[in-house]
Amino acid sequence: QLQLVESGGGLVHAGESPRLPCAASGSIFRFNVMGWYRQSPGKQREFVTTITTDGRINYAEFVEGRFAISRDNSNNTVYLQMNSLKPEDTAVYYCNLRSVVGLRFNYWGQGTQVTVSS
Repeated sequence: QLQLVESGGGLVHAGESPRLPCAASGSIFRFNVMGWYRQSPGKQREFVTTITTDGRINYAEFVEGRFAISRDNSNNTVYLQMNSLKPEDTAVYYCNLRSVVGLRFNYWGQGTQVTVSS
């Protein structure tokens, strides 16, 4: 079974720049999309960013150039670098992996809480 483990969350101050890693282990699909979603109380889980195996990247509009996603295919790890954090960025951040060929699977990590104080 494929597993995703996020880390790097915690209490941060506005303007700080945490980096969230997500490590995938188990049966890794050759072609996949990995990314980050987030959910705050009272809201549905929303898309933040994704990156494909060959490096194609999408960002949500609210990112506004503040975040950067990258991946290291040698160790199946994706990173979310968050800069210029705002209190409204407070949420549980979830790592996601979905296969794009063959059987379609969708995996989620347990999430890591990011709380941004002013």
